[in-house]
Amino acid sequence: MTVQHETELYEPLKAFFEQHGYEIKGEVRNCDLVGVHPEKREPLIIEMKKTFNLALLLQGMERLHMSSQVYLAVERSRTKRGAVNQRWGEITGLCRKLGFGLITITFFKTKKPFVEILCEPEKQETPHKIKKRRTERLLYEFHERSGDYNIGGSNRAKLMTAYREKALRVAFALAGAPAEGASPASLRDLTGIGNVAAILRNNYYGWFDRIGRGRYILTSAGKEGLELYGGVLETAPSSAGKGTTPKN
Repeated sequence: MTVQHETELYEPLKAFFEQHGYEIKGEVRNCDLVGVHPEKREPLIIEMKKTFNLALLLQGMERLHMSSQVYLAVERSRTKRGAVNQRWGEITGLCRKLGFGLITITFFKTKKPFVEILCEPEKQETPHKIKKRRTERLLYEFHERSGDYNIGGSNRAKLMTAYREKALRVAFALAGAPAEGASPASLRDLTGIGNVAAILRNNYYGWFDRIGRGRYILTSAGKEGLELYGGVLETAPSSAGKGTTPKN
């Protein structure tokens, strides 16, 4: 069986690493899959492609600036044994030299996919310099999301970021406000979000309209946003995402 989209690799990888104690979320600051383990200091980062190629290697090199625990994941197709991107011994050796882990996922018609780790990330004699600020921003975005609402490998879909989730909660509170609107202070108290005023002022998605000094109402675009992403509010814990969040 050959996958049609790289998003098909996400669920098998998510299930595999959740069984190993990781909390997994997809599409976090452009990383296909990010995992956090309570006993591990660095985040797990996985970049996925249908086949092994240069673009995947370049993505992996970029991710090594955020963590040394970076894996590349591709399908292991049983129908492409002679293809260049199926020469697993050579590909595994290359990944070891570059410091990546390598994972393959084999799909079957009647049984669940088989996830296999061909090599673990290895420390290099001259390791990539970890840019702590980038790692901190990655983890901040990860923890500020109340759940996993994105499928890793989604290139064109509108992603559910922590910022969008907070804007949704503000929009939901505004939807129940009186006709004269609501103030940032009242919305802050209702939602528990500290930067409500900035979210309203920036109006990144066009969901809010300022009708007077310190008074806001929900726009038609905001109502559409609530309809489109309402499922997120139904599953999000009420205490999730409090604090300040940069736009993503």
